[in-house]
Amino acid sequence: MRRSIAQTLASGSLVALLFLCLLWEALLAPIRPGGSLLMLKTLPLLLPLRGVIRGRVYTYQWALLLILVYFCEGVVRAWSEHGASRGIALAEATLATLFFVSALVFLVAARKATP
Repeated sequence: MRRSIAQTLASGSLVALLFLCLLWEALLAPIRPGGSLLMLKTLPLLLPLRGVIRGRVYTYQWALLLILVYFCEGVVRAWSEHGASRGIALAEATLATLFFVSALVFLVAARKATP
């Protein structure tokens, strides 16, 4: 039960983070009008998506390291930006934290389920 809830939270937060980062740099508060190449920062989030949705333990393990980059970006940009970008950066850091915690819960539950 705990494992499936954690998997659902991790999958949802990863998808939400992917869309948030894409919309941030394309529409909500782009660095340049019309968007910028920073939209490409969403591409690494696509790599673990399939494995996270399917519940693959190995994918969760390395996705924990990947998500830290997005957490750091969110914290740094929340500290240095103003206006809408600050709120979006806080949302990015929050979604990254939600993914991190739910992925850890998933991994602990998966380890307990394995003999």
